[in-house]
Amino acid sequence: MVRPPTARSAVPGVGRLGLLEPSAAASLRELAWDNVDSVPLLWALSRSPDADLALLTLIRLREQLGSDWAALDSELRRNTSLRGRLFALIGSSSAFADHLVADPLAWQLLKRPRLPARDELLANLLEVVKAEPEVGPYSGPMLFRAQVAGPEAIALLRKRYRDQLMLLAAIDLAATVENEPVLPYQEVGQHLTDLADAALTAALSVAVARVCVDREVPVRLAVIAMGKCGARELNYVSDVDVIFVAEPADTTATRLAAEMMSVGSAAFFEIDAALRPEGKAGALVRTLDSHIAYYKRWARTWEFQALLKMRPATGDLELGRQYRDALMPMVWAASERPDFVADVQAMRRRVEDLVPADLRERELKLGHGSLRDVEFAVQLLQLVHGKADESLHVQGTVEALTALAAGGYVGRDDAANLTASYEFLRLLEHRLQLQKLKRTHTLPAPEDEEGMRWLARAAHMRPDGRQDAVGVLTSEIKRNAVRVRRLHAKLFYRPLLESVARLDADNLRLSPQAAVRQLAALGYGAPENALGHLKALTGEVGRKGRIQALLLPTLLEWLGETPNPDAGLLAYRRVSEGLDNEIWFLRELRDEGAIAQRLMIVLGSSAYLPDLLINAPETIRMYADGPDGPLLLATQPSDVARGILSGAGRYDDPKRAVATARSLRRHELARVASADVLGMLDVPQVCEALSSVWIATLEAALQAVIRASEAELGHPAPADFAVIGMGRLGGMELGYGSDADVLFVCDPRPGADETVAVKWAIGVAEQVQRLLGAPSTDPPLQVDAGLRPEGRNGALVRTLAAYSAYYEQWAQPWEVQALLRAHQVAGDRELGIRFLRTVDPIRYPEGGMSAEGVREIRRIKARVDSERLPRGANPATHTKLGRGGLADIEWTVQLLQLLHAHEVPELHNTSTLESLDAIERAELIDSADAALLRDAWLTATKARNALVLVRGKPADQLPGPGTLLSAIARVAGWPTDDGSEFLDHYMRVTRRAKTVVERVFGGE
Repeated sequence: MVRPPTARSAVPGVGRLGLLEPSAAASLRELAWDNVDSVPLLWALSRSPDADLALLTLIRLREQLGSDWAALDSELRRNTSLRGRLFALIGSSSAFADHLVADPLAWQLLKRPRLPARDELLANLLEVVKAEPEVGPYSGPMLFRAQVAGPEAIALLRKRYRDQLMLLAAIDLAATVENEPVLPYQEVGQHLTDLADAALTAALSVAVARVCVDREVPVRLAVIAMGKCGARELNYVSDVDVIFVAEPADTTATRLAAEMMSVGSAAFFEIDAALRPEGKAGALVRTLDSHIAYYKRWARTWEFQALLKMRPATGDLELGRQYRDALMPMVWAASERPDFVADVQAMRRRVEDLVPADLRERELKLGHGSLRDVEFAVQLLQLVHGKADESLHVQGTVEALTALAAGGYVGRDDAANLTASYEFLRLLEHRLQLQKLKRTHTLPAPEDEEGMRWLARAAHMRPDGRQDAVGVLTSEIKRNAVRVRRLHAKLFYRPLLESVARLDADNLRLSPQAAVRQLAALGYGAPENALGHLKALTGEVGRKGRIQALLLPTLLEWLGETPNPDAGLLAYRRVSEGLDNEIWFLRELRDEGAIAQRLMIVLGSSAYLPDLLINAPETIRMYADGPDGPLLLATQPSDVARGILSGAGRYDDPKRAVATARSLRRHELARVASADVLGMLDVPQVCEALSSVWIATLEAALQAVIRASEAELGHPAPADFAVIGMGRLGGMELGYGSDADVLFVCDPRPGADETVAVKWAIGVAEQVQRLLGAPSTDPPLQVDAGLRPEGRNGALVRTLAAYSAYYEQWAQPWEVQALLRAHQVAGDRELGIRFLRTVDPIRYPEGGMSAEGVREIRRIKARVDSERLPRGANPATHTKLGRGGLADIEWTVQLLQLLHAHEVPELHNTSTLESLDAIERAELIDSADAALLRDAWLTATKARNALVLVRGKPADQLPGPGTLLSAIARVAGWPTDDGSEFLDHYMRVTRRAKTVVERVFGGE
């Protein structure tokens, strides 16, 4: 016969209850809960966020209560509200579990049907120290004197405050265990703030008793709540920020404030007065007039942002109201300050930098898509529009979002979504803090499965059929962080777009004045023009206009963080219009976030690049990331050079060949400059790439001209032809604004008439110069042969023999110095090498340059220093001819080459940096001096290149402090927006290098 299945026990076992501790079954027997009558208790216990912790705490309570346990047991069986509160509390917070065990009869506090009102909280805390209203001329409704003010007052206040906090936490958590009402986030924050105000008042009452022992309080003292306390959105565990205002601000007022902070910090929470004028270095207490004077004259923008949340909390409330009335008008005028945008952006970056990179995804307060993102965005919008709209004069974040939506500054759906995400993140923050009553904002690590499981249950996450509670929590965290990041951008820009585009979302339309204010606050110097660009971009018909409206919120945020968002937006409009027929352009921006972000950084940083990108749009696709990193770095200069020569070689017509070479050069310039602006290339890499593309273009032009000439002549050219690179070209150290210094050399072929050969070579050289120097929208290609023998009065091209005869007989010291950079770059390679061998004895003379020659080099350098510097130039910041600039470093290196190259073969080198390395290895100067020269050369070259990239035209003079200098600093890789710091660094580096130059070049 088949045995029927065993009936499942009506009493769930510890496994079904989710209890993991080995002692759980014994503990349930000890509580006498292992029976059918206790099943509701067991299932409720199983719903506690940490059922094992809750059960352990119940055992501890039973031991402490003794015979009184029966009353609690009976109440738990009967009262589901108490059951939900207690089980949720002791399963969520080990700190409150310990608090209850220390005073087991305190469980009766949890039977309260509702939270106490503000007045009751105040009376409750004052009662424990027997505080009575203060009398005298400065008495008021929030000024009391404690009768219990000795050391015991701290313990009494701490216990009473913790009891009230426990009641709130129990009611807040109860819904996780029983079907209890969910306490709204705002109600929790407001109650915590009411409790904090009561605590501050009680602490002040003890301070009054301690400081003014035998006399009435002789001063008016107002305590101004700031931050979350001021906004009535306090956390369970948080510092409470305050500012003190007193009349008079004397030693008594200071002692009262200090004693209040000491008592409150010991009994309740850390009281922090660091937001006061001048921070911790400033006076703890000031008069109202002193506060007003400070904020009028010295306060930074972030200080006005902090004042948004100020609220008189306790003490002399009338003085507190006077403080608020005096300062709030300054808060609403803060967005008109000239440094508003820079201050706000700098503050945001400082906040982000506080979070270690490995914690940014786990930080609820300061990470990506965090609470601070919401608060920052909301406060900025309040500051921008609050002067013209008093409905925005609210303090809480949720209230402000509601007001912004009602005023049309934020879409209603966006405000609702952002509010929901903000409240969700605050809920997690509260739960994390309740666990041990510690100030924390960091989520458990992903590998901490137990911590994540506890948090999921404490936050009332439930499995959804596809994921368990931890999976649901993880998904919700990611979803809300992404939503906050997306809405953070959209919050500023979507209303702008809906004001200029035909969009129906929320029927939201900012007024033109409000749109201009918002753009100005986001960093746009000409907001009216920016608004016009937005209209043009979103006004495109059909799909393009819709995609632009979708893209622009994010693009505008990225542009707003660049040095010149106005120019960047104009450039983006030009690029968009220039690529109107390129169907891939907007699709790439929409689908490839890296492309869009990098494009905005480039357009908002560089005036050099927009035209290049319009004419070489394929470069934009290279802003994407490939499998091995950014595609901008996937191209090698040697591959580019081969491509230029191959492309130009397809055409017999020199004009078409040079046009092709210029087109390919344009792509390479756009690639190199883009990678440079984005910080992907270092100085030597930039110089090598720019020199390589210049040489390839020159070679392509020369080959095309010679091919055409031979076709026209009907026979091979009468001479071999080579181009010798000089100056930066010869050293492979070209910058964006550099010309190509060259020498043209020919050698008649056997049987050819020398006169005919030279005439032919001159024609080739002139045509190459003309074709490459033809006007174009591209950066110019000037081929400069001014360093040839006899300068511009000499023949453009000479034979190798003529060069040899000239240099042997007539070479001046400066010409010998110039030859140090001579290097074969284009044309007949064998002829170029023969030229170099011909001049080697000249530039590397046996025994080194003569003393007379050295004196002449020093004389010429002194003349250059005194005569060549442009009128009005600042010698401290001129990158080429200034003190410790490029000329100083290069002349010093070249003098050492002239003196020692005959004995140090490694100095037969045209590169400044490589020659400097050889000088250091040969111990011609010490390593410290070499390092200073190297650092100065790299710093000056980087700054000079950044000047061209930012301004769009060649320049050598760094500007003074201002937006242009800040832009140059950013492009030069300076880690902050502070152009003055960059300039100080530049001058410090070059000043140190100048001391080496004076010692080495001057021969001291």
